[in-house]
Amino acid sequence: MARPSKLYLVCYNSLQALGWFVALLRLLPCLAPPVSVHSAYAVAGDLICVLQTCAILETVHAAIGLVPTAPLLAFLQWGGRTHFVLAVVRQIPEVHSSPSVLITFMAWSISEVIRYSHYALTALKVCPSWLTYLRYTAFIPLYPIGVGPGEMWTMYQALPFVKKRNLYSGFFKKFSMSYHSFLVGVLVCYPILWLKLYMHVFKQRKSKLGKGRRKKRA
Repeated sequence: MARPSKLYLVCYNSLQALGWFVALLRLLPCLAPPVSVHSAYAVAGDLICVLQTCAILETVHAAIGLVPTAPLLAFLQWGGRTHFVLAVVRQIPEVHSSPSVLITFMAWSISEVIRYSHYALTALKVCPSWLTYLRYTAFIPLYPIGVGPGEMWTMYQALPFVKKRNLYSGFFKKFSMSYHSFLVGVLVCYPILWLKLYMHVFKQRKSKLGKGRRKKRA
């Protein structure tokens, strides 16, 4: 990797790690009085929207070969989260105070602090083994928690408000359907698509952590 691209990746991943760490620090007080679990979006929503929107760069990184990731996979990961936070949560104030938003944001923040820190230190070739282990282990509980009681439950709660306001009707009428129907379809497909991604990360885990074990044996 050329020096400028390496420096860029270190800066990008470091800034993302810092941003998600700040989001996490804002969310932690929501777990105990006097701050409420219903305040998650109020304290960290805008920051998370910005961080997630900026993550579109990861699709670009994959497309131009800056990182060894499939561009379609990177785009699907980005698109799923961005749709959730910008098209659903941000546009429907009634779900802002749902505990499911706190669950989602906490799961995202913890996993992203770990992931981006790992990427930045790996680019510098100084990543400690414990962080690599954490990167490929923390997702096991965090992903299901973030998706089930987090994202899916939030979208389910949003359905009545989507239908009542006929949200995004101008766009979806071109396809002879409503956004409500689209969101129902998303909820039906979500577990299937998520499971594929989950299994993909398990394969990465086996590859990355297996290498370490083989080296020790050698």
